[in-house]
Amino acid sequence: MKRVLQLIILLLTISVTGQDTYLHCGKVIDTKNGTILKEKTIIISGNKIVSIENGYVNGKTSEDKIIDLKSKTVMPGLIDMHVHLEGETSPTRYLETFTKNEADVAFTSAEIAKRTLMAGFTTVRDLGGSGVNVSLRDATANGKVPGPRIFTAEKAIGTTGGHADPTNGMRKDLMGDPGPDEGVINSPEDARKAVRQRYKNGADLIKITATGGVLSVAKNGANAQFTQEEVNEIVKTAKEYGMNVAAHAHGKEGMKRAVLAGVQTIEHGSFMDKEVATLMKQNNCYMVPTLSAGRYVEEKAKIPNYYPDVIIPKITSTMAILDKTIKMVISEGVPIAFGTDAGVFPHGDNAKEFRYMVDAGWSPMFSLQSATVTNAKLLDMENQLGQIKAGFIADIIAIDEDPTKNISTMEHVIFVMKEGKVYKNEL
Repeated sequence: MKRVLQLIILLLTISVTGQDTYLHCGKVIDTKNGTILKEKTIIISGNKIVSIENGYVNGKTSEDKIIDLKSKTVMPGLIDMHVHLEGETSPTRYLETFTKNEADVAFTSAEIAKRTLMAGFTTVRDLGGSGVNVSLRDATANGKVPGPRIFTAEKAIGTTGGHADPTNGMRKDLMGDPGPDEGVINSPEDARKAVRQRYKNGADLIKITATGGVLSVAKNGANAQFTQEEVNEIVKTAKEYGMNVAAHAHGKEGMKRAVLAGVQTIEHGSFMDKEVATLMKQNNCYMVPTLSAGRYVEEKAKIPNYYPDVIIPKITSTMAILDKTIKMVISEGVPIAFGTDAGVFPHGDNAKEFRYMVDAGWSPMFSLQSATVTNAKLLDMENQLGQIKAGFIADIIAIDEDPTKNISTMEHVIFVMKEGKVYKNEL
């Protein structure tokens, strides 16, 4: 009887503790301190990192799993602050509004979510879609769909005829008069209702289009599109509901109004000047450069009929100034967060942003930190994500080489763990 009781206790202990995972890592990037650690063992239990030990430590029981990453560089899962998971670029993208059902969008977004995770991005901020992104967030969180952890803005908020007006470019009988429910506002009262509707629909944050956009079917890509009073009300209401605001903005005046209102991030920032850069530093507002999007659309604009004709001059004028803007941003020390605008280019290529950032003048370590500790802080997850640290969520990736010496290695992630579960292992 005593032996039976001992066996029962042993079985119960095993069922409670389960299998721990031991990662034997040749190099580990300490994103907090910007250093490279060598020969470490990361011990994972459940979905959390338990400890980081010196050398290569073996498991304590036969149930424990050891993964050999001794020839690899290991770092926290990546965070992309600007994606659009519901679709991606193609010559027929503008027609898909009329040809795709919500179910089509949902199946597409599920495949995109998996592709994004396989590229090493374990967390993303989805900055605007049709609302399918809310269901996708819940599906990935519940493990029904493999994909990153998603913070979503649901539908972006714009003005009539503005960058986020879903009826831009349609013939008049299809345009209608979309309002706050559809994310289109024309007064502070509309702004308040639109934010509350996003909250009701399940959004985690608010995305606004503070200026015109390059890829919308409209002539101006840089004009301010909210009054100061409207954007003030958006930010005020969002904060009352516990949400931050991300502002798409290319032109100076729209950026200035958004920063003064208290937005958390400026997305793109193409025509930023020193005045806006100073305001951003004073208000702790971060720029998300999305260099990948610019490089991609510049290339595709050379292909006849890939984009509607009205878009081509906007691409040309934006790209003509972008390099100069980025040099100014670096020299002025504007706070930077990592984001790509994936969807404007093919999902899964998000890591090219690292190479573009380094080419622009940021250091490899700075770019890696922007996609880990910086973004974790902006998501209010700095005590859970962005570091390889005891007590943190076990979002971990591995690459073949040391990215501080060859940043392009980030484009070939060979190991992906999210919340302690291995989703990819190409060893």
